[in-house]
Amino acid sequence: MSEERLILRCPDDWHVHLRDDDMLAAVVKYTAHQFRRAIVMPNLKPPVTTVQQGLDYRQRILSALPAGSAFEPLITAYLTDASKADEIARGFEAGVFAACKLYPANATTNSDQGVTSIALIHDVLETMQRIDMPLLIHGEVTSSEVDVFDREAVFIDTVLMPLLANFPELRVVLEHITTQDAVDFVAAQSGNVAATITPHHLEINRNAMFEGGMRPHMYCLPTAKREGHRLALRAAATSGNPKFFLGTDSAPHTLQAKESDCGCAGIFNAPYALEAYAKVFDEEQAMHRLEGFASEFGPAFYRLPLNEATIVLERRPVQVPATLRLGNAELRPFHAGATLPWRLMDDAPTTR
Repeated sequence: MSEERLILRCPDDWHVHLRDDDMLAAVVKYTAHQFRRAIVMPNLKPPVTTVQQGLDYRQRILSALPAGSAFEPLITAYLTDASKADEIARGFEAGVFAACKLYPANATTNSDQGVTSIALIHDVLETMQRIDMPLLIHGEVTSSEVDVFDREAVFIDTVLMPLLANFPELRVVLEHITTQDAVDFVAAQSGNVAATITPHHLEINRNAMFEGGMRPHMYCLPTAKREGHRLALRAAATSGNPKFFLGTDSAPHTLQAKESDCGCAGIFNAPYALEAYAKVFDEEQAMHRLEGFASEFGPAFYRLPLNEATIVLERRPVQVPATLRLGNAELRPFHAGATLPWRLMDDAPTTR
């Protein structure tokens, strides 16, 4: 590594939303360009709950990839109150499902069929623990009595701690963490508990949603929190602790959907995700730790081989466009209109 050029083992994205249909066709190329593998979220309409749905979704992703792409989608199963342990196990053992995703009901986009009570899926969790299948958690309570900025911390205390007490050997990823509470909790657990961290939660605090008026393109779930929490996330991501690894939570919505009465939650960061992470690690004087965070810690947790191919980042400015086309619609990427100091190069070496 030089101060101007960084060669990394090809990274993976351990949390991404590729959507479906026209949106899938429009966005999958960005993730495939930056990452070798990705854990793909199952919150479609209808959600991916069966082995056959998982097979069908993977094929739709593969069919939407650019010609010659080596990208590998890792499909997840969407847990509901009615999920069957034998179906989940069959999908995992057949290599269709890489993990299960737990959405508390109504916590985020397309989560209305999510789990209403952990007690209703105890048999599924017991089976997952037995077969060593990872559980990926959107860690927020949804009660209207809990302030939206406190939902992650309350979830850890009231749901996650009892869950881990009941299933101490279950492999768990607390997804897209946003608080000091989550950093401290994950760091204190055994090696079977990890967390993903997004580029946007490393760069924005909750003020970003209100600067000069309402900023719907900075609205995501879990929401960005106070500045102290953002700094805690940056310290965790750049620490070299293998419990924390890359997961973009890139979540595309059209411009119209983001700026409507709905104001859909999600930040679309896939086109310049690595450039965004590189900016943060550079600012924290931790570029020597980017490869672990982006390329090594995730595969180790998922018990998958490291990628052999490499990518190159250079300290060369790249301008992020204000919008990207989706047929007759538009998407607004994270950092729209800004210049990032690092650029992912297309002439990266292919072997390490």
